[in-house]
Amino acid sequence: MACWWAGWLLLLAEAGGACLEQGTLESWAQAAPRLGNASGFQVSSLQRRLPQGIIIGVRKGGTRALLEMLALHPQVAAARSEVHFFNREENYRRGLGWYRQQMPLSRPGQLTVEKTPGYFSSPRVPARVRALAPGMRLLLIVRDPVERLVSDYTQILHNRQARCKPYPPLEQLLVRGDRGLDTRYKPIQRSLYALHLARWLAAFPPAHIHVVDGGGLIREPLAELRRVEQFLGLAPRLGPDNFYFNQTKGFYCLQAGARQRCLDESKGRPHPPIAKLLLEQLCTYFSAHNEHFFSLVGRTFNWC
Repeated sequence: MACWWAGWLLLLAEAGGACLEQGTLESWAQAAPRLGNASGFQVSSLQRRLPQGIIIGVRKGGTRALLEMLALHPQVAAARSEVHFFNREENYRRGLGWYRQQMPLSRPGQLTVEKTPGYFSSPRVPARVRALAPGMRLLLIVRDPVERLVSDYTQILHNRQARCKPYPPLEQLLVRGDRGLDTRYKPIQRSLYALHLARWLAAFPPAHIHVVDGGGLIREPLAELRRVEQFLGLAPRLGPDNFYFNQTKGFYCLQAGARQRCLDESKGRPHPPIAKLLLEQLCTYFSAHNEHFFSLVGRTFNWC
C-alpha cells in the first residue's frame, strides 16, 4: 500500500509540475486528460521532446489563438512561451539541449508544438529548422496584410505608451514627405508574405507547410482546426463544445469541460483610424505581393 501511494504521489507531482511550468496552456487544457488516464501510465515516460510542429508566423496573425486552440487537443503538448531559438543568435548558440529544455513535458505519442512568429520573416531560420528536422510540420497563419500591419503598429504603440515613451502616429511612419510609402518600415516588410514564404519553400516542400486562414479561425475556428488536425496527423478530437462565442469580446473563446478561457485583453485591441487615401495606397502596394503569395499557396484570400 505504501508503494502504491508513493507512486501515485509521484505521478501527481510530475503532472502537477508540468501544469505549473506551462501556465494556463497546460493547467486547464491538458492536466485533466493526463490524470484521468492514469491507468498504466509511467511517470518516467514524461519527457521534454524537441518539437515536431512549429507555428512559424505571422506576427499579429493569430498565432497565440492557434496555439491555445491546439493546446486543447489531448495529443498536443504546447510550449507556453515564444522560444526564439532559431532567430536569436544568443539562443541558437545555446544548442539543442537548451532548446529541448524550453519544451513542455509530454507523453509518448503526443506532438510537441512551439510557436515563434519571428521565425517566418527571419532569413536564416528556414535552413536552420531544416538542418534540425527535415520532416518538421510548419503552420503559417495569415491575415489581411494591411490589417496585420496596423495591428503590429498598435502593439508597438501600446508597449511604448505602457513605458511612458512617445511613438509617432502611423501615418508619419508610413509616409515620408512626397516620396510615398516608406516600404522599409518593418511592419510593411513583415506583411510581404510571398517574400518570406519563398525562403521556406526553398527549404521545405509545400506539403510540409500548412497555411491557416486567420480570418477563418476567428469566424469558424472548428473548420480551420479540423484542417490543422489533419495536417498534423492528429485524431479529430476538437469539437463544437470546445468553443463558445463571447458577445462582449466579439470572438470565440475556449472551453474544456467546465472551464472557460478567452485570450487576454491584448488581443482584439482597437486599432487607430487610418485615412482612406492611405488605406488605398497600402492596398494598392500589397496587391501584387498578395497575388504572388496566392500563387505560391494555391489559394486566394479576400484581402483589401
